[in-house]
Amino acid sequence: MAEIVVAGAGIVGISTAIWLQRAGHTVTVVDREGPAAGTSYGNAGVLASGAIVPVTVPGLWRKAPRMVLDRNSPLFLKWTYLPKLLPFLLKYLRFSTDTHVNYYATAMAGLLHDSLDQHRALAQGTPAAAYITDEDFCFGYPTRAEFEADRYGWDIRDKNNVDYEVVSGAEFGTYDPLYADNFATVVRCKNHGRISDPGAYVKALAAHFQAEGGTLIIAEVTDAIRDGEVTKGFVTSKGDMRGDHAVMALGAWSKPLGRKLGLTIDLESERGYHIELVNPSHMPKAPMMVVAGKFVITPMEGRIRCAGVVEFGGLKKPASRAPFDLLKRHVAQILPDVRYDRVDEWMGHRPAPADSLPLIGATNDTNSAFTALGHQHVGLTAGPKTGRIIAGLIDGTGPNMDLAPFSPQKYS
Repeated sequence: MAEIVVAGAGIVGISTAIWLQRAGHTVTVVDREGPAAGTSYGNAGVLASGAIVPVTVPGLWRKAPRMVLDRNSPLFLKWTYLPKLLPFLLKYLRFSTDTHVNYYATAMAGLLHDSLDQHRALAQGTPAAAYITDEDFCFGYPTRAEFEADRYGWDIRDKNNVDYEVVSGAEFGTYDPLYADNFATVVRCKNHGRISDPGAYVKALAAHFQAEGGTLIIAEVTDAIRDGEVTKGFVTSKGDMRGDHAVMALGAWSKPLGRKLGLTIDLESERGYHIELVNPSHMPKAPMMVVAGKFVITPMEGRIRCAGVVEFGGLKKPASRAPFDLLKRHVAQILPDVRYDRVDEWMGHRPAPADSLPLIGATNDTNSAFTALGHQHVGLTAGPKTGRIIAGLIDGTGPNMDLAPFSPQKYS
């Protein structure tokens, strides 16, 4: 059995570590803050197996300039970051084509379609299993015409066998009266799920990993240990961590270490925001994507999380006020009768590759280093399966799916 070092303790890194551990390997996870300290804590909590349409749909390049100037748009930009962002942005927008959208959708459908089952398999027999529920992921449209205008995305889901049901807002209101007056049309996506507390869920998985003999070290990863093309582990702020294989699962922070592994990754932080209504007077029954605002309202344990928004501003700049204010305006309109004790705010970093496709696989033909990153909006959804794929690749038992779209070697 091998010794493996995993850099990153989010859902992807912890899932990778658990599946490697179950295969009999000795695993060390190293992370600068600890389990679920970043996006794995602050996501919308939805297992969105139908999330197979990228942000970069045709026509985005025409709409984006207007959107960043509109205070009610869910797209934001730190203007002082634009000069640094521009080379990435030009590559990003080049993928706004029908050909790439269909390529992306086919690849991601293979990765995401069984996400609920993958989470249950990962969490089986652990305290983390209690956080997984089986619920529809709903999309609310204020008018039928706006649903029809969104037909492009639903046609792509049709092609890839995403199961959903379209109902009237009135019919949906009989299921969840909280939304009775908000939507004319609601799409209920089936075979989805929810994590009732993403941060606690990942921490429970990490505790299980440690209880089974895994090692978790809080340290910053600064370099890769390499002997020619072969990677032997990572240099960290607490010393060298050596092994037979190394896995990079550092999310939006992966780009500098990627260069040490021989990869020039077109990667940016797609900053996401959430607000939480703590101890609410009413609780929604299922996650709801408010399409007009491009954010998700999710029932959590003791709070309602409202998460979404896209902002380009890099990893170092502080959170902006405008995205929080936008979410609060939307929530006041959608949930006017909900009372709560306070509002908590959070901003985090989604790892966004230029082509929107995650990097899952070996960095070169030595099969000594692997990447598991770049899942953009679906890191929680895809985390367990990504970890299982990496474990299989290390064992030489790759999955029965085409991994070519996810190959990190395209960045070599």
